[in-house]
Amino acid sequence: MRVLFLNNCFYLRGGAERVLFEEMRLLKQAGHEVAIYSRANSKNEESEYRELFPPEIETERVAFNAKALSTVREIIYSADARRGLREVIGRFKPDIAHAHNIYGRLSLSVLDELKVRGVPTIMTLHDYKLICPSYLMLNHGRVCEKCKANRFYHAVATKCHKDSYLASMVYGFETWMGVFLKKHDQVSYFISPSLFLRNKVMEFGWDGDRVVHVRNFIDGSSVGFCDEPGRYLLYMGRLSREKGVRILLSAMKGLSSATSLKIAGDGPERRDLEDLARREDLDVEFAGHLADGELASAVSGAMALIVPSECYENAPLSVLEAFAFGKPVIGARIGGIPEMIEDGTEGYLFEPGNASDLRKKIEQLLGESEGRQRGMGKAARTKIATLYNEQLHYEGLMEVYENALSRKSKGRKEPEGPPVSGPRADHALK
Repeated sequence: MRVLFLNNCFYLRGGAERVLFEEMRLLKQAGHEVAIYSRANSKNEESEYRELFPPEIETERVAFNAKALSTVREIIYSADARRGLREVIGRFKPDIAHAHNIYGRLSLSVLDELKVRGVPTIMTLHDYKLICPSYLMLNHGRVCEKCKANRFYHAVATKCHKDSYLASMVYGFETWMGVFLKKHDQVSYFISPSLFLRNKVMEFGWDGDRVVHVRNFIDGSSVGFCDEPGRYLLYMGRLSREKGVRILLSAMKGLSSATSLKIAGDGPERRDLEDLARREDLDVEFAGHLADGELASAVSGAMALIVPSECYENAPLSVLEAFAFGKPVIGARIGGIPEMIEDGTEGYLFEPGNASDLRKKIEQLLGESEGRQRGMGKAARTKIATLYNEQLHYEGLMEVYENALSRKSKGRKEPEGPPVSGPRADHALK
């Protein structure tokens, strides 16, 4: 099978790109031919068709000037991206296209080109862009569902994207166009890594027959299992309001048992969090952004990972990374996190935004015997082997691809019943 992947960039920018790279590796190992179509970026990895990628654009700042108007056009509907994709399709001749993150850089124009060229298309949902102009269902750091029933004008009225009327208007219009001009009709199936996300997009009106649950995965064989309880608690991720790190620091302040915290990551709240830790005299190390090897060492040496998010997380790869090392996870009971952690088995769940509850769960872990902590780590590692392994993910992808190709061969415009069944890719909510 010849599979063309589409994503806004082709370097390890975040979790979505890690999934992209790993899926490409899986398919290559299985004997499939793969190619990537992306927007140009100086950080991109080498790729066969990079000379056909649309030019790099700056999206961090949107202002009223000639250059910005050109950028806005590219964000909403990129003629350059569509033109380049046309050439790539002509050369590579894909059997199927698999889109990851395309909004804001490649844009919805690529879906139109795939439709014209008759290429069946799959899209992985890494966020909530189908139903939320600002991607994360957040409004100034707080969970928000105001755009339900396609009321995307709320995004502009509240300046939810980058606290900017213009940026919110641009991304609100892009989401409106996708819905009301039916740009997503080209997508045969959407892959949702969590049942929570699948349920949420269905709640907002999307057809559940087109949204298929396929779990993320991690190559456990590449990670050294470490059942020795570590010396510190670990947070790894972006340092921004919705990630709940401030709640984590509050929980650390009142611990009855002394322990340290290592924070791996960076973000807009780092300086404020460092000041808070200093004022409260907390034993916290801000390690900043860590390269892969350094991050692996940080996870290996930890007692447990803390995921204190206050937003609708999808399916955090950080949880899988900790599990692969045999580390328990204490996570907020929000979004897709509770699907990954069985409370009391591979870790604990706590009420999001509740420092007292988080403190209680940390103390519960600290109070466990070494044997009990080892047992939780082993249960976490076992979960990777049974639910989040490469083979299951590959088989799930193949089922989705084959169903999309079957629809094309039969000339179907809409799915007829569940596209996927069985343990490999879950169609129905459980």
